[in-house]
Amino acid sequence: MKQLKTQVGIVGAGPAGLLLGHLLHLQGIDSIIIEHRSLEYVVERVRAGVLEQGTVDLMRDAGVGERLLREGMRHEGIYLAFGGERHRVDMAMATGGRAIYVYGQNEVVKDLSAARVATGRPLYYEVDKVAVHGYDTPSPSITFEAGGEPHEIRCDFIAGCDGFHGVCRQSVPAADLQVFDRVYPFGWLGILAEAAPSCEELVYSLHERGFALFSMRSHSITRLYLQCAPDEDLAKWPDDRVWEELQIRLGTSDGWKPNTGRILQKSVTGMRSFVAEPMRFGRLFLAGDAAHIVPPTGAKGLNLAASDVRYLCDALAAFYRTGDEALLTGYSAKALRRIWKAQRFSWWMTSMLHLDPAASAFDRRRQMAELDYVTGSEAAMASLSESYVG
Repeated sequence: MKQLKTQVGIVGAGPAGLLLGHLLHLQGIDSIIIEHRSLEYVVERVRAGVLEQGTVDLMRDAGVGERLLREGMRHEGIYLAFGGERHRVDMAMATGGRAIYVYGQNEVVKDLSAARVATGRPLYYEVDKVAVHGYDTPSPSITFEAGGEPHEIRCDFIAGCDGFHGVCRQSVPAADLQVFDRVYPFGWLGILAEAAPSCEELVYSLHERGFALFSMRSHSITRLYLQCAPDEDLAKWPDDRVWEELQIRLGTSDGWKPNTGRILQKSVTGMRSFVAEPMRFGRLFLAGDAAHIVPPTGAKGLNLAASDVRYLCDALAAFYRTGDEALLTGYSAKALRRIWKAQRFSWWMTSMLHLDPAASAFDRRRQMAELDYVTGSEAAMASLSESYVG
């Protein structure tokens, strides 16, 4: 078995693990990152694409935001559409100039991967048989196989950044975890299309046929979503039907509708809210999707992961600098306070904009009144904007 030694062993090379590794590097703290998937798989997953102002600032300050600031699309507002009309929410005006940036998660991973390689610190892809050991002792370890050869990482701390299905949270006894879970009775049918965006900002639409979202990934690629059943059969959605439904749900009385084009990717994503508490178990810390999942309506998943690892890096840096464990002790409570606020916002956005199959006529009317209130009240728009931009 090949023996490795580091200060922080990081399981997972998605945005959370890579960003944590880079932030630790800037503090002079050594780490080893391992990832079950290939680099190509991690990079090519088309997932989150909206970055909060705080995430953008963090990446800029960490020296990995140059391409983001150059190529990312800054948005100072969003549209809420209902009753055939679009209503703009000016987030920048409501938050003192804060905004969001549209920049794909895969682009974030590219930037962070390049930064990791530039540091020369270890990064292993396509590892198997990952297991964590002794996290409740002063000397935890991680074992895995790379290229068929067994490895062991001896470290001071383990960061579980390995996602919802990863081994780190699953290594904790169920009795030590409290899990909060909600599965929604709908999903999103998402497409990536070779079509120039027809609107400069995101459009969230509630239609009598269901929710739809207009978004983008670049000046030539559009990202669109339709509410569907969580187990929707993609075979029932040929391209022509997808475009027809998008035109119906997103089209507004002023003549606006999304541009059409060649569909590059098509998938169905179920929606859930999930939180595991606490996020610290001895010397094992959970971050990102390993600890929480939010429905994508509020665009919070990647941003929560970024705030998790920022808090964790600060705590580890304080420990290595002074030996003080106060921030390590407080990590879980601090992260969870923000996580639950994001869960509330994501639930609220999801509930306001989707048709629940079990909803009554009263529920539908209340939903329309909620949208009417949000788009007609400066205070309500300010509240939405504060949560959305972070």
